[in-house]
Order: sequence, then C-alpha cells, then structure tokens
Amino acid sequence: MKGHIRKHRDSWAIIVELPSDPQTGKRRQKWVTLKGTRKDAETKLSELLHQVNTGSFSRPGKKLTVENFLTQWLNDYAAINVRPLTNQSYEHWIKKQIIPAIGGVLLSRLQPSHLQTFYRKALETGRIDGKGGLSPRSVVHIHRILHDALSYAVQCKLLSCNIADTIKPPKARHKEMRTLDSVGVSKLLEASKDTVYYPIFHLAVYTGMRRSELLGLRWRAVDLDTATVSVTQVLHHLRDGSIQFQEPKSQKGKRQIALSPVAVIGLREHKQKQDLERLDCLMKGAPVANDDLVFSNSDGSPLLPNSVTHAFIKTVRRLGLHGVRFHDLRHTHATLMLKQGVHPKIVSERLGHSTIGITLDTYSHVTPGLQEAAALRFEQCLQQHDV
Repeated sequence: MKGHIRKHRDSWAIIVELPSDPQTGKRRQKWVTLKGTRKDAETKLSELLHQVNTGSFSRPGKKLTVENFLTQWLNDYAAINVRPLTNQSYEHWIKKQIIPAIGGVLLSRLQPSHLQTFYRKALETGRIDGKGGLSPRSVVHIHRILHDALSYAVQCKLLSCNIADTIKPPKARHKEMRTLDSVGVSKLLEASKDTVYYPIFHLAVYTGMRRSELLGLRWRAVDLDTATVSVTQVLHHLRDGSIQFQEPKSQKGKRQIALSPVAVIGLREHKQKQDLERLDCLMKGAPVANDDLVFSNSDGSPLLPNSVTHAFIKTVRRLGLHGVRFHDLRHTHATLMLKQGVHPKIVSERLGHSTIGITLDTYSHVTPGLQEAAALRFEQCLQQHDV
C-alpha cells in the first residue's frame, strides 16, 4: 500500500491508500492529522502503512457507538464463551454502569480520558441508589469487562488498539474476612441445630466447600464408607429464576475432600432425616424431585443460594457476629487448619485453589504465627543436640 504526507497549516495531513471497497470497488483512504515535525509525520505514516500491510489496521464504522458494540459483544461473544452467571454479571455492569456513562461515545472516538473520567465518577457517585460511589473492587471489575470487550473489538478489526491497556484502574481492596474461632463455630452450629440449614452449615465448616459446591453436591458424589466427598459440579441460580448445574471452573476445583468422623456422622444423620422427609411427601401424594441432592427442600428440589445466605445472616446476627458471611466459613476452615499446623499444600488442595500461592496470599494473616512457631521448633531441635 502507498501513502504520503501534506503540509496543512500548522499540522501535517497523513494520507494512506486502503484496499478498495470490496462491494463497490470505490477507492478508500485514511486521513490522519498530526501536529509536530515532518519526521513525526513520516514516522506515523510508516506505522499506518505497516498496520495496513500486516492486516492490523482497523477501520471502525463511523456510527458504531460503545453501546451498540457492547450489546453486540454480549450477544455474539459473551453469551457463548463465558458461563451464564458470568454473562449475567457482565450484562448487569454494562447496562447499569458502562452504557449510561460512555454508551453514546462512538467506538472509533473512545479515548483513555473517557474511561478515566468514568472511573473517577463511579468511585465518587456511581451507586445506583444514589448513596455514594462504587467500591474500588467494583470499578476494577468494570475495567476488566471493558478490557475484554475492547480486546474483542481489536480482534474484529474495529479498533487498532485496546485503550484500556493505557488506563490503570484503582487498586481493589480485598474484602475483609471474619473467621470464627472454635468457640464461634460451636455457637453457630448450636444456634442452627434445629433448622433445615444446619447440615449445610456443618459441612461448610468441616470441608471449606463453596456455597455453590455444597448446593450442587449429590449423594452419588459422597462416599461415607471411605469418608470422602467429590466436588464435581456447582449450582447457580440465574436472574430469570432458572437453576443451572455446571462443572467447577478449573481442574483444581474438581477435587476429592477427606471427611472427618464428625462430618461423616453429620451426613449420615442428615441422610436418614432426608429419606424420612421424602417418604412423608410420597405418602401424602406430593411430587418429589429425583435430583439426588444432598442439600434440598423436603420435596427434593434445590435450595436457593440466597435462602441459605439469608438464613446464615439471621443466625450470626442473633449471635452478635455482625459482618460474618457464609463464605467466611470457608475461610474459617482454612484458618483453623493452618493454625493446627496442617501443611498449606493440603489446605490448598481441600479448598480447590489453582496454586498454593493463592492459599498463602489469602491467609497471610495466619502465616506469621506459623513462621514464629516453626522458628521455635527449629531452635528446640538444635538445642537438643547441643553438647
């Protein structure tokens, strides 16, 4: 391809010949205006010619807005390539935050300043209820969605580069975990003992399984004779009311967890009670789902994630444990194990972390004490051999 530059008042016009329109055969050119020296213009011309010759040059539609593009991306890419719950999250942030802020901007005119201003305002006044700004964590999530979408635009030759690469989003603060000690665990289990949610709280504490993993657990994945549970699927409840069972995201998520004797006894008692409830439903002529779920309603239908969470919140609030989340039972399991001297690698495998590094980073608040204890044990070992 050819190109040339022209002097235009106090700037340079850079003209690049593009391939003819494949439908009409008409000549096409790309014009770029640049302020600077002739050498700057020649350098820019070389860059554009290289993009055209290597196929990396993009010529976005002039009327394609960010809103149009993101809507198309959700339908054509995200709906096919990501999990339904993830796509649901993408759709929420795009429709509630991104489109209202920058949806009207032409995709071809989108600049880093648009994103920077959007993020600043989101942090200040971004909440939909008007009660302040979004958390840095939420803004980082929005940035990741935009980065993925704009990467797709680059792949489709709608953009020549991903401007999200030039933006540094705010640092996300990790949610503070509030773990329970052994006394807190006993109080929680005692307070929920007479509720239908006791068995799921109990297994969450004793295995560190995620809520979605517990709700997706089937009896055929439980072997009480060998005292093991196999995590092979998760349950998600979508906004349209549908329930979906899927495999864990990663291979490490698919795992086998050893059960303690107390956990085995708890599951045996739960199975006996569940069988009686199902039999009672059948005796009354009520329909019973045959989903083989470990944790379900009396008719065998799946428990809803939010129902479990709300029941947990009510329980911990009655105990005065404000701020403790259901997910903190997972953190409690890991923390208590590490404090008992269990090797982090074993804890990592039980939790289904992809690397032991994630485990160590997540529970760094526990490791200082472990380091001190290890140092003392090392010293005691040497002192035993001192003459």
